[in-house]
Amino acid sequence: MADDDQVMAKHRKIVVAVDEGEESMYALSWCLKNVVSQSSKDTLILLYAKPPRAVYSSLDGTGYLFSADILVSIEKYSNDVAACVIEKAKRVCREQAAHEVKVEVKIESGDPRDVICEFADKINADMLVMGTHGYGLIKRAFLGSVSNHCAQNVKCPVLIVKKPKCSSSAGGSK
Repeated sequence: MADDDQVMAKHRKIVVAVDEGEESMYALSWCLKNVVSQSSKDTLILLYAKPPRAVYSSLDGTGYLFSADILVSIEKYSNDVAACVIEKAKRVCREQAAHEVKVEVKIESGDPRDVICEFADKINADMLVMGTHGYGLIKRAFLGSVSNHCAQNVKCPVLIVKKPKCSSSAGGSK
């Protein structure tokens, strides 16, 4: 029986990709309720991918050349957004976990598709959880789908959680 208990108490690394959207916070909340087990020693790793800063130069014909002060302000804003997203995700973990969950935080810079895939593979994640915007075929073709890209390229299982659309009749009177 002791061997069975050790198997049940396996330490899992679950990466949850978070961003500014409601979809990622819904996926995190869903994960806490349905994936994270009280009997296991799961670690949730909240991963935020800071989009790469656009590089502007006067050589591209636009004539834009930013001063160092503006570049510092842009970087500070990007860091503030990352900190805000991570703090919100940690609050969701504190408020919605049925038990205490070990939470780690990682902020990486780069294209979210690449950052998420590379990070999950690098740490040998047991699972990747992410939300989806639920774009239709046309929007997905033009904008790309981070969740679709990750599902196709990550080595571990990927759980894509779609936030249900709210209907006007839900919970309302007859």
